[in-house]
Amino acid sequence: MKAIRRFTVRPVLPEPLRPLSDLARNLRWSWHADTRDLFQSVDPERWAASERDPVRLLGSVSAERLAELAGDSRFLRRLTEVAGDLADYVGGDRWYQTQPGELPAAVAYFSPEFGVTAALPQYSGGLGILAGDHLKSASDLGVPLIGVGLLYRHGYFRQSLSRDGWQQETYPVLDPNELPVALLRETDGSPAHVSLALPGGRSLRARIWLAQVGRVPLLMLDSDVEENDLGERGVTDVLYGGGSEHRLLQEMLLGIGGVRAVRTYCRLTGHPEPEVFHTNEGHAGFLGLERIAELCDAGLDFDAGLEAVRAGTVFTTHTPVPAGIDRFDRELVANHFGPEAELPRMDVGNILRLGMETYPGGEPNLFNMAVMGLRLGQRANGVSLLHGQVSREMFSGLWPGFDAEEVPITSVTNGVHAPTWVAPEVFRLGARQIGAQRTEDALTVGGSDRWDAVAEIPDQDIWELRRDLREQLVVEVRERLRASWRQRGAGSAELGWIDGVLDPDVLTIGFARRVPSYKRLTLMLRDRDRLMDLLLHPERPIQIVVAGKAHPADDGGKRLVQELVKFADDPRVRHRIVFLPDYGMAMAQKLYPGCDIWLNNPLRPLEACGTSGMKAALNGCLNLSVLDGWWDEWFQPDFGWAIPTADGTGTDPDHRDDVEAAALYDLLEQRVTPRFYERGQDGLPDRWIEMVRQTLTLLGPKVLAGRMVREYVERLYAPAAHAHRAMTPDAARELAAWKGRVRAAWHGVTVDHVETSAATATAELGTTLSLRVRVGLGGLAPDDVEVQAVSGRVDPEDRIGDGVAVPLKPAGGPDSEGHWLFEGPLSLDRTGPYGYTVRILPAHRLLASSAELGLVAVPSEDEVEGAGVLMR
Repeated sequence: MKAIRRFTVRPVLPEPLRPLSDLARNLRWSWHADTRDLFQSVDPERWAASERDPVRLLGSVSAERLAELAGDSRFLRRLTEVAGDLADYVGGDRWYQTQPGELPAAVAYFSPEFGVTAALPQYSGGLGILAGDHLKSASDLGVPLIGVGLLYRHGYFRQSLSRDGWQQETYPVLDPNELPVALLRETDGSPAHVSLALPGGRSLRARIWLAQVGRVPLLMLDSDVEENDLGERGVTDVLYGGGSEHRLLQEMLLGIGGVRAVRTYCRLTGHPEPEVFHTNEGHAGFLGLERIAELCDAGLDFDAGLEAVRAGTVFTTHTPVPAGIDRFDRELVANHFGPEAELPRMDVGNILRLGMETYPGGEPNLFNMAVMGLRLGQRANGVSLLHGQVSREMFSGLWPGFDAEEVPITSVTNGVHAPTWVAPEVFRLGARQIGAQRTEDALTVGGSDRWDAVAEIPDQDIWELRRDLREQLVVEVRERLRASWRQRGAGSAELGWIDGVLDPDVLTIGFARRVPSYKRLTLMLRDRDRLMDLLLHPERPIQIVVAGKAHPADDGGKRLVQELVKFADDPRVRHRIVFLPDYGMAMAQKLYPGCDIWLNNPLRPLEACGTSGMKAALNGCLNLSVLDGWWDEWFQPDFGWAIPTADGTGTDPDHRDDVEAAALYDLLEQRVTPRFYERGQDGLPDRWIEMVRQTLTLLGPKVLAGRMVREYVERLYAPAAHAHRAMTPDAARELAAWKGRVRAAWHGVTVDHVETSAATATAELGTTLSLRVRVGLGGLAPDDVEVQAVSGRVDPEDRIGDGVAVPLKPAGGPDSEGHWLFEGPLSLDRTGPYGYTVRILPAHRLLASSAELGLVAVPSEDEVEGAGVLMR
């Protein structure tokens, strides 16, 4: 019979065990080994059965066992010690509290998904895992972050396989009362709510659930409340599910509702109000509109409110392709704002202009969330050096007249939260070498360029560690494979072969990630005979563990999964290659440490960063990857291999796959497998071990999320906080008025005449020329602009590369025609073909970048011809 109503019955802990509840509700247990060990000792069998979730564990332990523990003095001493450690962690000073200067009082970090732990399945892939790692590292560093997301009642989806290898999706219902979250409550004990106005007089209400991630609160909005109609209750049903309007409502709730949730949380707890708002991808972009509305209610107009909001906003883009950006029909967006819907006092035209694709090739009838994010954020970044470059080119149309390298989008390369992803065995090896506290500090705060202590670890210890981790992976794979085959309908009698799947002494390759086409899950199958030879080599075999989910609506991705599964089902190779369904955090934490090689073969440059290889590297796994994302930035032959790319503009996609697959097979046959299997005089693969050592020594400190979060604090959060403080209401009005005046007058800004002291087209190194430039300012004053000489080496088309800009000074004017004279020196500091040009940019003390307005004036073609601007 089916129950007509469901309750969650919570255990009543004996008084001595009450701290267990606080430990279970703070997600620090997910990366703190001592806390996990304490919970395991409560009941080892139930700990395993609860999938290592303390909340589920405590809900299943018998009253008799709890009473026994309440009288166990040894257990209570451990409990007191672990609870005390958490109190010190949450309340004590950490890295952030020791930094000089006025750092932000608080930072709000908005993301559509957060992968903190498998016990809180609110993520689909890399974006969510990155967001979870960001929160955990901020907590370790003491950064006063507030996370903001949605609580999806079905999470993403659970993946299984049909008998013929087709991906199946299920959506289990998540009961928040059984998750490590608690309702945020008003002072009278009632649940705190936020509400959004919808067209037709309807409303969307949401409760606020709080997950405590160490020191960091994570606020998660949930629309499944009785006050909502059925449609509104389903807004937070599935991550990345539903049609356009469904996604729009999710993103409005995340952005607008999220700001309201932050205000509610700060009011109820006394937490400092955020000075900086960080938008993790465009999904949360509407947060800027709510903040403008708040300022308009306080007396600013829209333009001044926009300037005030921009000053304290950081926008991070994660996609290297326009197709990865959420875009909505303008009419749909317009329908959800204005007098009859949300933000009624705000002009809908102003809102729509923020998301307009005003650049060549843009769609005028679409509202682009990334474009809005960039217009609402004074500071923006990509997530690797290469991705920053790709983003500057992709969004350069928003800054017409500027070279791509001058587009104001920087980069902060992603990192991973080492305590989450480093196997306990790896941590213990480090602790044995330098002590537990120094190892923990190295993995969380970071700060050093090298981990030189790794050099002192004996080869034998490294090799034994790698073999132990490989063996653990083999056990894990067999368990998961057996469960998968049972789901596919196989009986136990058919599955005896699984006991022989994988070998703890064979070179093990991992490949696990989402399955969009550009990640090329099946590139390894391009030449099946060569792959089979590698898998079945009599002396140097390889084995491959593959996992990944295709989006439920992506049949192309599902076909790739099926193709891989069918190959892995072949009795000739099924002991050497496996596909594991339902890839998630719990599987990943076993997979990364157990592999010897982490394979990544996306189409370059479509991988924004790709952090899975970082997690593998922290466990001594070597990377074999296309030079994309972070690997393009940090690859060295000392600790991995680069797969050559055939990425010429005229390359046929099929031919490209053939060439790159052949390069992959060549690397495996000629360089990777020989190095793994060759033995030195002591019987160990000493050259392989040296690469493992170099990976840990040189890559380890780079790939830390601690390094990433420190970069965000120093390069983006602190400057944003300073800009926010400088942007008083009067300053915001001044800047908005100034921008309006400059935009209106810019058509009259001209470079009219350029002359130089150079008499010939050649000059000696070290010569200084004098430049005189006559400009028209269209009614603007010299203080409103900066006239620059830009010089540097030139290519055969006379384009300046690595240009250096030097401001020129006003020397007179206005003359009878209203022109101004600017002059200054031009130093010829490089040999070879050399050129200069002159340009005029808007200038104001409150601009973060001279490109901010996207306005620039340069000499006309006629003026260039007459100026003699090239020195050869």
